Amino acid sequence: MEIIALMTLWIKKHVSLVLFCCVLMLASCGETPKTSQKETNDNRPNILWITIEDWSPDLSCYGTKGIHTPNVDKLASEGIRYNKAFTTSPVCSTSRSAMMTGFHQNYIGANQHREHNKQPLPHGIKPIPKLLEEAGYFTTLMSWKTDMNFLPDTKEELFMNTNDWADRKPGQPFFARITFGGTHRSWNRDPQRSINISDVELPPYYADTPFVRRDWANGLEQMQLVDREIGSLLKRLEDEGLANNTIVFFIGDHGRCHIRGKQFLYDGGIRIPMIMRWPGQVEPGQVNDDLVMSLDIDATILDAAHVTPPVPLHGKNLLGDEVKNRKYVFAARDKMDETHDAMRSIRSKDYKLILNLMPERPYLQYNQYKENAYPVLAEMSIMYLKGELTPEQAAFFAPVKPQIELYDLQKDTFEVDNVADNPEYSSVKKELLAQLQNWRTHVIKDKGVSEEFKALGVFPDKNPFSTVDEWVAKNQKNYDFNRIGWPSWYPTKTLQEWQKARDKWEPYVMRSATEDIPRPEIGIITKKKTKKN
Repeated sequence: MEIIALMTLWIKKHVSLVLFCCVLMLASCGETPKTSQKETNDNRPNILWITIEDWSPDLSCYGTKGIHTPNVDKLASEGIRYNKAFTTSPVCSTSRSAMMTGFHQNYIGANQHREHNKQPLPHGIKPIPKLLEEAGYFTTLMSWKTDMNFLPDTKEELFMNTNDWADRKPGQPFFARITFGGTHRSWNRDPQRSINISDVELPPYYADTPFVRRDWANGLEQMQLVDREIGSLLKRLEDEGLANNTIVFFIGDHGRCHIRGKQFLYDGGIRIPMIMRWPGQVEPGQVNDDLVMSLDIDATILDAAHVTPPVPLHGKNLLGDEVKNRKYVFAARDKMDETHDAMRSIRSKDYKLILNLMPERPYLQYNQYKENAYPVLAEMSIMYLKGELTPEQAAFFAPVKPQIELYDLQKDTFEVDNVADNPEYSSVKKELLAQLQNWRTHVIKDKGVSEEFKALGVFPDKNPFSTVDEWVAKNQKNYDFNRIGWPSWYPTKTLQEWQKARDKWEPYVMRSATEDIPRPEIGIITKKKTKKN
């Protein structure tokens, strides 16, 4: 009895402590707060999106000759390699704007490369990283480049303020994007595995000279260097025990940086490598021939993260029936820097139609970036002016374009035989034009080309100098090139000036794998006139 009395007295004195302990015990038996769940019990997959710049499916797993990319090849063997993957635009800022949102760049007003008057996203659309962040994902951009044509456009505004998935909370799923930029015409040689020019295969629309072959091989060697960087990143996933619960996407932002690739709607400009690995969800070793788009990645990762976007995306889940049953993919090109031009394309598995909205302009009108970055442009311009190109090669150097280009991809994989005027293809052309117009009208709300954009009658009839480059440099204060673009005089250099450019390129392009020769500057590099507020 005395012991019981002492216990009763102790409880009365410490009743608050007893009640507090009881509350803790009851709480431990109840539901964990949602914030704690996201920190420790969120089993949604991590997402790693790897992008390389300016690169077509020129990889050994895609059958490209001469190159050796074992790390990307291994990734492909562990998941799905898409054979018919396409971006929505053939240049970085527009294609990246589309991929950051899941919508075609024209629909969101982000279709002009190097936009000088960026606007917020319309229609209630939010960037993909923001949707994932709101859903509890840790988001990070592990490289510097965003390159958006809308606002907000900085790394800090689009992603969480961090550079690595290691900064997330314990157990929190991450969405990480990283870009490897070496293939963006840095094109360093690979001393570990140099590529002999006799081992490469050129498309027939490029001149087959030692100079062109060496430039092509240099690009493949740079991709080998990038492949090792990718291998190190994938090894880190394995080492940290993250690989089994991480969806990995590997993709190019658009096609290869060659004169008939980047900036144009041929497959060389819009067909890209795309690989997806998702352990436990995707059977390894698959090769897929569906028509897929870069935008489909957005739909796939949002579905995997159980996120419903506020506006239905243009892309579709790669694992769904809508992609399997897709008949067409579409792409658009508008201005590139201050080079004004506009094109739209529709592609099925068997045919490609390109609608040139400004056929009066040459394909190779003046573009400062290309003239300072593409050695083959100098080589083939010389050959064109001398009459040394084949008809398939010379067509791209013509002073005007056909309004419609149609290619039978079953017979003509390199898109060099335009059959738009062939009566045998009249029904195909009619169908593709109708489908393209429907897409322009009802999907992207295409604004077309304004009279100001065409800039007809704005410039003198002829260039008074030996290069367009020189005229542009001397007229920076006289014209608002941001608004009306550069003049489209063609050719952009005389034969003598192209020869000077080619001579500057020679030691750089033909350098050995161990030589350190800087890339030359071609022409007059000028700062663009910026818009004043």
